[in-house]
Amino acid sequence: MNFGRLSMSQLDSLACKISNLSQLRQFHAQLIQNSLHHHSQWASLLISQCTRLRAPPPYTRLIFDSTPRPDIHVFISMLKYYSNLGSAHFNQVVTLYQKLQCCDLRIGTFVYPVLIKSAGSKGIEFHAHVLKLGLASDPYIRNAIMGLYAKYGPVENARDVFAEMHERTLADWNNMIFGYWNWGNKAEACRLFDMMPERNVVTWTAMVTGYARMKDLENARRYFDEIPEKNVVSWNAMLSAYAQNRFPEEALKLFDDMMNSRDQPNETTWAIVISACSSCGDCSLADSFVQKLNQKRIHLSYFAKTALLDMYAKRGSLQAARQVFDELGVSRNTVTWNAMISAYTRVGDLASARELFDKMLERDVVTWNSMISGYAQNGQSALAIDLFKDMITAADDPKPDEVTMVSVISACGHLGALDIGNWVISIVRKNHIKLSISGYNSLIFLYSKCGSMDDAKRTFQEMTTRDVVSYNTLIAGFAAHGHGMEAVKLLSKMKGEFVEPDRVTYIVILTACSHAGMLEEGWKVFESIKAPDADHYACVIDLLGRVGKLDEAKKIIDDMPKEPHAGVYGSLLNASRIHKRIDLGEFAASTLFELEPHNSGNYILLSNIYASAGRWDDVVRVRELMRKVGVKKATGWSWVEYKGKLHKFIVGDRSHERSDDVYRLLAELGRKMRNSGYMADKTCVLRDVEEEEKEEMVGTHSEKLAVCFALLVTDAEAVIRVVKNLRVCWDCHTAMKMISNLEGRKIILRDNNRFHCFSDGICSCGDYW
Repeated sequence: MNFGRLSMSQLDSLACKISNLSQLRQFHAQLIQNSLHHHSQWASLLISQCTRLRAPPPYTRLIFDSTPRPDIHVFISMLKYYSNLGSAHFNQVVTLYQKLQCCDLRIGTFVYPVLIKSAGSKGIEFHAHVLKLGLASDPYIRNAIMGLYAKYGPVENARDVFAEMHERTLADWNNMIFGYWNWGNKAEACRLFDMMPERNVVTWTAMVTGYARMKDLENARRYFDEIPEKNVVSWNAMLSAYAQNRFPEEALKLFDDMMNSRDQPNETTWAIVISACSSCGDCSLADSFVQKLNQKRIHLSYFAKTALLDMYAKRGSLQAARQVFDELGVSRNTVTWNAMISAYTRVGDLASARELFDKMLERDVVTWNSMISGYAQNGQSALAIDLFKDMITAADDPKPDEVTMVSVISACGHLGALDIGNWVISIVRKNHIKLSISGYNSLIFLYSKCGSMDDAKRTFQEMTTRDVVSYNTLIAGFAAHGHGMEAVKLLSKMKGEFVEPDRVTYIVILTACSHAGMLEEGWKVFESIKAPDADHYACVIDLLGRVGKLDEAKKIIDDMPKEPHAGVYGSLLNASRIHKRIDLGEFAASTLFELEPHNSGNYILLSNIYASAGRWDDVVRVRELMRKVGVKKATGWSWVEYKGKLHKFIVGDRSHERSDDVYRLLAELGRKMRNSGYMADKTCVLRDVEEEEKEEMVGTHSEKLAVCFALLVTDAEAVIRVVKNLRVCWDCHTAMKMISNLEGRKIILRDNNRFHCFSDGICSCGDYW
């Protein structure tokens, strides 16, 4: 819109052409230029446009507050605006009504239906108010009251109001049918429909929507087809039914029918169809739809553009999504920002997501959840927890919900941060957040990953309903702790409760059998799998390899009905390291170097095999190969949680503030261990250096430093919990057993493969990992 100084008739004409927020702001500016913005007539029009275009509340309220003496029409327009926002703005509705009462304006009965609807679920308070005023018999007020209970319940109250009516309008019947569908009472809805003396398109549409809500699309379509005269709302109802029930192709077919009818799409139509495209597996259908939009030069509202952005985001078309986001400009709302942030986190671009997050002026719980889950799902657990801490202290006071808590609890589990996890659980209780199956599953994951299997089992047993993820998570915990028999028993319990095992179930069961050395049980499980995939074969190779049956494992690989992947050869390579089979280790490693040339772990395992045999030239050759390919050995970290903070250590680390004390205690423990017969195992050193230097290198491994720090700062009775990002070496494993005995402390070490629980000089793994 290009504005000069315009006449009243020109302003009237332009007001009818406003189609987006940018144009509305320009029109508003023109009213200010003409000194008309404070007139009630224009203020009412501006607020009505804000309602239609879903303008932000602060902007809309500014228009109202800028009107010196608003008339009743301005108040009504503002109440209608709030009615579109729901009960979250109830306090503003009350304030507005109080202001209206203070003005010298005649409040007609027509105000109260708008007032009741704008209050949302809290409209019952206004019901009591109109009863006191003696206005409850007014047909329009009565209809609004009935609609209130039909929508928010109890529906019996709506029925009582309906039953007391001597004369019922079509709107009353429609309200009641909607109420019954809303509360799942199909029989009463159908009974009223059959009893109605007359019906209109709203009646038929209510039946379409009701059946669609029950996922009965056949009957929904039957009623839709029987509508005598359809309108855009009825088309949208059926389109939405298909889109929301995951029938995008049917939605797009129906949309073609609509385009051939006399009813033209509105912004809701475009948003529904675009959403259908985003869930459609056939990208060509979505592309042809967008092409159709461009050909017809359809001008999308910001509401529909947000749906378009979401479609591009879900398809991973980040450039297209960002283009729509930038085009929206001042029309962007929280939903738009959230969709773009989610798009970035979905592809792992956390920097771009965080940049947008930090720029947002208003964030809702979805915003925080998108960013927190983005960190959690992309391996940035510590950042997820830090952001959660910011969330609960934020000025806008967004209340965390179950989605928030699941992400944060899972992040604590990944880090092995039990104390922080317990603090998060206390927030769940404090905020009375009701956990679903997903929430309980995250608790099982937390406890399992933190070495608290008793708490994991307790949580599992407290669940009234369990799904396959519940079982898989607990079985995975048993596997990591070497509790093979408990895992196998849980599989039987699972089948007894008619929960169907999936491919993940068999992977974690086989892993449990492998970690416990249960060859016979594991083999039975493998043979029971109807169509084992490569991951199941990798598990059974690991199972055979760990008990020394490497030749049998090699034969299975040769005879596999499908192409082995890196996990299969990785299992064989690790077994070759354990049993010092250089021939099979070289065979597995050569294949792995082709399948995943940048995985440093494969080079390190082969180097370990050569180093343990004293073949230093081959160790150098592998190191040269790593340099040539551009692969660097992953840095080993170990961390301990203390006072809500994770204290990290690497080999030879002296950066920690307590390093002097840590090394002093490490030296003291070294003397005690040597006096008890300890000799450093230097086979994990991958360089041909002097024995003394080798001993020093293994002597300052990160897990030893972490344990010494924990011994310094924790109570004498406390369990020491250490997490390591790589596999624990033989020397550290031996040292941990001796330290647990010498210090009388229980040490739980979680490496990247399993748990080791050290107590009284013995490890729970039985020296078998």
